[in-house]
Amino acid sequence: MSKVAAIANQKGGVGKTTTAINLAASLAHLRQECLLIDMDPQSNTTSGLGINKNNLCKTIYNVLIDDIALEDVLHNTAIDRLDIAPATTDLSGAEVDLVNMPDREKKLKLALEKFRKVYDYVVIDCPPSLGLLTINALVAADTVLIPMQCEFFALEGLGQLSKTISALMQNYNLDLEGVLFTMVDSRTNLTNQVVEEVKKFFKEKVYETKIPRTIRLAEAPSFGKPILLYDPLNKGAQAYMDFAKEFLSRQSK
Repeated sequence: MSKVAAIANQKGGVGKTTTAINLAASLAHLRQECLLIDMDPQSNTTSGLGINKNNLCKTIYNVLIDDIALEDVLHNTAIDRLDIAPATTDLSGAEVDLVNMPDREKKLKLALEKFRKVYDYVVIDCPPSLGLLTINALVAADTVLIPMQCEFFALEGLGQLSKTISALMQNYNLDLEGVLFTMVDSRTNLTNQVVEEVKKFFKEKVYETKIPRTIRLAEAPSFGKPILLYDPLNKGAQAYMDFAKEFLSRQSK
């Protein structure tokens, strides 16, 4: 049975999509069969893996709203063992379309069921909100992974984030996979302060690996590539590979 991990944070701009793309790509590189699902109407995960959104006839929107089978929207990527269920901006209409549908929170879970034997890992990129798209992702997931930026505002929202995660875990039978620090500048005192404060809240759930802020990592999606293909020697590529290894090592515990 595959493990389904939703990558979520109500705050935007924390490296959520970058983490979804590069964790999935790194896991695939480590010989894990992976599916990446783009549940964010901005659809940056889709374009970040080189999928031309203008050529898509069917997307995750059609799976949720029109009951199209998930296999009918899947695309291969440039990385072996990594497939994607793409999205376009049409997905922004799904929040409204889902409201009056039966089992509206379970659409993704039901669509994913038969694929749990096909893939080792399913990674879901969530929108930065707690609407019906994110709820669908969380209902379908086993665990939630929280990317977090090392900045003062992360600390400000920490108590609220902790409450939200506790509520999600209770309501959706979810585990917290872990908290990953992104866009890290290890030269600043603030970084170390944020890390220490967050560890007080989430303890051993905080990953040892931290993702550095690098220009190449920020550039890679505009070329439709994970950092592993765009610049494999970049420290961001090494960090995501280390993170994928740490992620896998926790699965066996």
